[in-house]
Amino acid sequence: MRIGRWARWVLAAAPLMLAGCGDFWQNPYTGNSSCTTNCPTTGSGNFYVVDEGTNQIAGYNIASGGTLTALSGSPYALAAKPLSFAIAPGGSFLYVGTAAGIYAYTVDSTTGAITVANNGSVISTDLASTLQMDPSGSWLVDGGPDLAAIYAISIDSGTGLLASNTEQHFNLPAATVQQLNISSDGNYVFVAMGANGTAVIPFNSGDADPFGSTYTHIPVKGNGGSALSVAIDPQTRVFYVGETLATTGNDPGGLRVFNYASLTSTLTELSGSPYASQGLQPAAILPDSTGAYVYVANGLGTGTAGNVAEFTLTTSSTAVSGLTAGSTVAVGTEPSGLAEDSTNTYLLAVASGGNPDLSAFSFDTTTLGKLDSVLTASTGTDPVTASAIVAAP
Repeated sequence: MRIGRWARWVLAAAPLMLAGCGDFWQNPYTGNSSCTTNCPTTGSGNFYVVDEGTNQIAGYNIASGGTLTALSGSPYALAAKPLSFAIAPGGSFLYVGTAAGIYAYTVDSTTGAITVANNGSVISTDLASTLQMDPSGSWLVDGGPDLAAIYAISIDSGTGLLASNTEQHFNLPAATVQQLNISSDGNYVFVAMGANGTAVIPFNSGDADPFGSTYTHIPVKGNGGSALSVAIDPQTRVFYVGETLATTGNDPGGLRVFNYASLTSTLTELSGSPYASQGLQPAAILPDSTGAYVYVANGLGTGTAGNVAEFTLTTSSTAVSGLTAGSTVAVGTEPSGLAEDSTNTYLLAVASGGNPDLSAFSFDTTTLGKLDSVLTASTGTDPVTASAIVAAP
């Protein structure tokens, strides 16, 4: 799925007019609050959606009771087709990977509005379809399906711009990067590489070259399967890999779970893993802020609504021994991203196939881990192809 979208990005990468031109403006959103019970009494933090089809960023927050509100100046027009998103740990800087390279934006601490930095020029020409900033705020790490490596860009945490013009890189076995993520302790970069499985690369933000010299390779579980997504427990007890064809049945997507500490010895997969992800394509994985639950956004084909499936972690002392599958909620077709807002009140999902583009849920106060629908919305004049979402910390 991601490789198909990348092909469309490359074909559409011809030069575009600069951001701010009226021709690119689209209606910010049309949406409906669907909250009827357990409606949250807390508003959300700010969050941002990449609208690949309209070359825009849409910024929002949710008011108490479930009203979606566009941030000042939103939607923000882009100079090129957007591919990926990352936000600095303190929330002061936003980075957007596009068909022209990576742009840096400053974030207004009061309004959440974003302004392009570096005089409107890219800080890197990397075609990054996946992008993350390490916890120290010192390195921006990127990759893409046409790149047989991942790259680390040195960032000045005070300005959000380049600290060095020299990028570091780590070579991968194939040009099939689907998604990358960095552990909260900053010690590893996890890379889902499609049919080539998953790579776990040691990382040290204090080194001039932060990448280690070797990596741990995790082959896919099922014949013909593909590793699409990676995530790490916030308490670094386990890490997750979402793969196609990892289980059996009509929806053979799988959520694999590994012991994080075993990366320093012999890698151990939890008993019971892979767990049926409840769909075909586990495109995004989101552990909640407590680490007690993990959510998986599943695609079920281009003509069928996707879902978000909930899993509860079974723990003993500080160790995770397994997962228990819970309920699912419907989202748009081909879900592409998940985020939890800064108040830890809302789970947010975007779907590149739309219908709807954006879904917001609150965490049920009676059945822990369960999601309650708060609202659904379009993030522009459809089809917008809402391909990524990031929440301000």
